[in-house]
Amino acid sequence: MSDHIERAAPVQEQFPTNISVRIHSVHTSGPLLANASIDLNGCFAVRGVKVVQGEHGPFVSMPSYKAGGEYKDVCFPVTKEFREQLHTAVMGAYQQELAQLTQRGQAATDHGSQEAQEPPFPQQTM
Repeated sequence: MSDHIERAAPVQEQFPTNISVRIHSVHTSGPLLANASIDLNGCFAVRGVKVVQGEHGPFVSMPSYKAGGEYKDVCFPVTKEFREQLHTAVMGAYQQELAQLTQRGQAATDHGSQEAQEPPFPQQTM
């Protein structure tokens, strides 16, 4: 008689993920476009998320530290699908914040004696 017990690999359940994004600040110059924070399902928070302008357009940069001359992410999406979901949520919140800032700027200039001007925000495409 053997004491060997076969165990099945743990099954990873896919839970729906509610991603709440808050844009803290928008920058109008340099490669840093915005600072953000993320809450996952109201039970896990990630601070220090950035929207950065890269060679191929804006991207989401997770909190990182420098080790041996290179940056390593502190936390990151494990699957391609969640990476895309997270990127879409952060970039959507960033675009929404830009739109709100533009509307506020236009409303302020519409009520003043100045003509409406283009806001100093970079145009972003997803």
